[in-house]
Amino acid sequence: MRPARFLQRLLLALALPAACLVLWQVAVGGSQYSLIPPPTEVALQWWDMVFGGVYDDAYSGTMWEHSWASLYRVFGGFALAVVVGVPLGMVMGRIEIAQRAIDPTLQILRPIPVTAWLPLSLILFGIGPRSAFFLVFLGALWPILLNTVFGVRNTDPRLTEAAAMLGVRKTAMFRRVVLPAALPAIFTGLRLSLGIAWVVIVIGEMTGVRTGLGAVIMEARQLSRTAVVLSGMITIGALGFLTDYGLQMIGCHLLRWNSDDD
Repeated sequence: MRPARFLQRLLLALALPAACLVLWQVAVGGSQYSLIPPPTEVALQWWDMVFGGVYDDAYSGTMWEHSWASLYRVFGGFALAVVVGVPLGMVMGRIEIAQRAIDPTLQILRPIPVTAWLPLSLILFGIGPRSAFFLVFLGALWPILLNTVFGVRNTDPRLTEAAAMLGVRKTAMFRRVVLPAALPAIFTGLRLSLGIAWVVIVIGEMTGVRTGLGAVIMEARQLSRTAVVLSGMITIGALGFLTDYGLQMIGCHLLRWNSDDD
């Protein structure tokens, strides 16, 4: 990408956040009793949580520890959802009897919100990170599973017919034809799933864990430390953006054949 075009895209992407920050500062900057701190105060709090040296309180310099804990739980639950969702989606998408047998049960479980699973997760796994893993797994599973089923079931039958004519065996048909054809839909599900995993992590870290961005947000809320709450929220948004971008890069690499470029 040419530097001028990159700069243009960067400025366009930053325009809306910059306007929101200005409006935020104007709205609360002159108020002495506002419950929402101005962005300058939030930025100072975030800097202290990342590097320390400003307030030197219990939150100073702790952002790295909380971020790594949340990343570990997000990707742990997300990876488990991939391991379960992709193979199960392939089976349901390819074998009609499996789809008929499994889909009704899944459609009953799917509308149950993750928050409703919280008490049961505490009973099953106790207070601690395992409950967080379980809740993230539940939230991340459905987009992967449904998109995998969709991608497999909508594979063009002419592809399998052409592969059979070229001598591809039935045992290799799925690996060499169906799975590559379904990859665009699967990666869409992966991106949706990863985004939901970051949403669910706040709920997952309400299960008694001491570290994690969700845990620090809930603790700061109880202490009325709104700047800490907003710093945690901003960090979740930034990590979610970076991890989604990384997943997009992996998808672009694996799906080069699916590019619409001339």
